[in-house]
Amino acid sequence: MNLSTVRGTLACKVAIYALTLGVAAAYAQRPPQQETEFSGHVELPKNVGGHMPATVVWLNPVGEASRIEPSHPGRFTLVQKNKMFSPHLLVIPAGSIVFFPNADPFFHDVFSLFNGKRFDLGLYEAGTSKEVVFSREGVSYIFCNIHPEMSAVVLAISTPLYAIADSSEQFAIHHVPAGEYELHVWIEGTPQPSLDRMTSRVRVGSGSMNNIVVDATNAPRADEKHLNKFGRPYDRETKPAY
Repeated sequence: MNLSTVRGTLACKVAIYALTLGVAAAYAQRPPQQETEFSGHVELPKNVGGHMPATVVWLNPVGEASRIEPSHPGRFTLVQKNKMFSPHLLVIPAGSIVFFPNADPFFHDVFSLFNGKRFDLGLYEAGTSKEVVFSREGVSYIFCNIHPEMSAVVLAISTPLYAIADSSEQFAIHHVPAGEYELHVWIEGTPQPSLDRMTSRVRVGSGSMNNIVVDATNAPRADEKHLNKFGRPYDRETKPAY
């Protein structure tokens, strides 16, 4: 190797090293992304009585905020025990698997034929389990075809920025990067068209209103009764005695 080749190789290495240092310095000087708490209160209709419906609020990033990494799918469980689903409300990342173990000493027949994930697990006995992949965003209302008193909700979303309102209908979403978002609200018992009308754009960050009131006082309430998986009313006198 001649002298000119050696000099060229050294000059190239020095240039790459300088470029690496420059990039590292640029990242080091970049200000940390600002995060804040986004909170608020959901004003519910006056006719809900003493029972506060389950309420979820979430933020879908838009614009610059869309660089936020979406939630990764996971594995969750919705247990059937004492003729109840537990938990009643499950918020999961879209694409997650939910297991439905039967911990009762009798059969269950779990199904969902509504807006979110449509499925019918059929009859399965005590001590067994089935599973469902909630492959896309949406609200799934889940029932048992044998026991009409059983109900649950699985809300599949893609954003990690969500909160379940407490018994006072207060909510707080922590560590929200500054930016613009689409605010979504789900209130159990409120028809989807009314929920869609509550969707709004909000800006989170310094100088922005990071505490809001969601006005749902005029939202109608849906009929709490539901049909079985065949689209017919439950018949307590003729249904199987499981």
